Amino acid sequence: MRKCKFGKILKELRAEKGMNQEMLAKVLNVTGATISRWESGVVEPDFQTLIFLAEMFKVSVDYILGLED
Repeated sequence: MRKCKFGKILKELRAEKGMNQEMLAKVLNVTGATISRWESGVVEPDFQTLIFLAEMFKVSVDYILGLED
């Protein structure tokens, strides 16, 4: 996975929805620190979470991974 691209895209999608890290964390039942680590590229979410994020933000998994524009 392209960590840097994924984190940047996640941050942009979250901001477009008017969500902060804590709000997204609550929806996903994770901590705000987890969202921060995803956005900074320290760790990556699991596949099921990627699918959920793509559905939530109405984008493809390829898009959220930075594989398509």
